[in-house]
Amino acid sequence: MDTNDLITPSGYRELQRELESLWKQERPRVTREVAEAAALGDRSENAEYIYGKRRLREIDKRLEFLSKRLDNVKVLDPSTVQDQERVGFGAWVNIEDEEGASRRYQIVGTDEFDADAGKISVRSPIARALLGKRVDDETLVQRPSGEIAYVITGIEFPPAADTT
Repeated sequence: MDTNDLITPSGYRELQRELESLWKQERPRVTREVAEAAALGDRSENAEYIYGKRRLREIDKRLEFLSKRLDNVKVLDPSTVQDQERVGFGAWVNIEDEEGASRRYQIVGTDEFDADAGKISVRSPIARALLGKRVDDETLVQRPSGEIAYVITGIEFPPAADTT
């Protein structure tokens, strides 16, 4: 299975919400603004019209991407992972570095990573180093500034009701 196509249920719902918001709210609003700007006359020097048309093209490209992406992703519910003793897709992983600093990450699909929220892509170097490991395992991660060792201090898979 290609890890590029994996997504958690919450990630899938978030992409659906974005698609719906763009289609039902953002695109109609921008379309109205473009029509109003066009009614003002000369379109060649009308910044609102030019910007609005550009924004509509961006929205349409994103809508096309999201539609295709939602058709191609494979939703994997982390709560259904059989071996919850090993780091797997969707798991929250607690790690500690060589200086004793702790971090907590969830391994998610490429469409849903958010470093500020602790969600890292399954394709990231740290996720690849963690996958398949158990609590108390040590793993090395190659970073631009050099290699760093982490010890896994905890693994938690979200329950079916809470896949965020």
